[in-house]
Amino acid sequence: MSKILVIAEHDGVMLNPSTAKTVSCASKIDGAEIDVVVFASSAKEIAGQAAALQSVTRVLTVERQENEHAVAAVLAPQIVVLCEGYSHVFGPSTTFGRDLMPQVAALLGVNQISDIMSVLSSHSFKRPVYAGNAILTVEAPVDQIVVATVRTASYAASGTGNSAPVSTTNVDAELPTHTRFVDLQSGATDRPDLQTANKVVSGGRALGSSENFEIIYKLADKLGAGVGASRAAVDAGYVPNEMQVGQTGKIIAPDLYIAIGISGAIQHLTGIKDAGTIVAINKDEEAPIFEVADIGLAGDLFSIVPELTDAL
Repeated sequence: MSKILVIAEHDGVMLNPSTAKTVSCASKIDGAEIDVVVFASSAKEIAGQAAALQSVTRVLTVERQENEHAVAAVLAPQIVVLCEGYSHVFGPSTTFGRDLMPQVAALLGVNQISDIMSVLSSHSFKRPVYAGNAILTVEAPVDQIVVATVRTASYAASGTGNSAPVSTTNVDAELPTHTRFVDLQSGATDRPDLQTANKVVSGGRALGSSENFEIIYKLADKLGAGVGASRAAVDAGYVPNEMQVGQTGKIIAPDLYIAIGISGAIQHLTGIKDAGTIVAINKDEEAPIFEVADIGLAGDLFSIVPELTDAL
């Protein structure tokens, strides 16, 4: 039997949907016993949400003041101590997981498997390579613990209705002194989180400035959508990098994705390949984005987008 430890991602109050998707991946392993661990300064509310996820056998909480903020260098040594006896340690392939899981793998002395998109067996997985243009089958050594990140865009969230037991665990791990939490700065917004939104509107370099991105925000607000951007728009300074969608940004799978002024570089398309319906608006009729779009509209975005917004 495979005993799997899933690292919960949360904001201190709510469990991130990426955790439910990671549990869904873990449940694809035959005979899996799945434990979820919540690291926090106070984990009761979050643990209850994790305990409700289907397929979860048990929820562990590690409560200490140092865990108030998710600092990878602080969490990794605790996970290494806690994962003794487990065959697998899974985390989401989000900003949180990409930062944390390589450190866990390094401390355990094993190679990490990244972006699991399909489970073939307990130690055999599929993952995308070459910007999603090829799928690689990876075999992990059966005599080593498997440390991996899960491509959350490839999995539906695990259902709820479970009532797994919750227990508090003390972890005796030496924490680093060279890394500490200083500050968190983020823009306040009522828009859905980019990685979990059902609808996303993204803008590209064709917007021309950060001020012009206002038409993207207005359309997104009318649709109740999250807002993303291409790497070119981020590099140009129009929007912050947490809005970047693509191979080096966020991998998303919304039901509706609207790409405005985005040419469609392969690195960007990698981030939206699992989207339900893709709509493209671009004045260049030869733009690569039209090759993958379900609906394409060639024209001036500065005319089309305000008209579309007003019509909604």
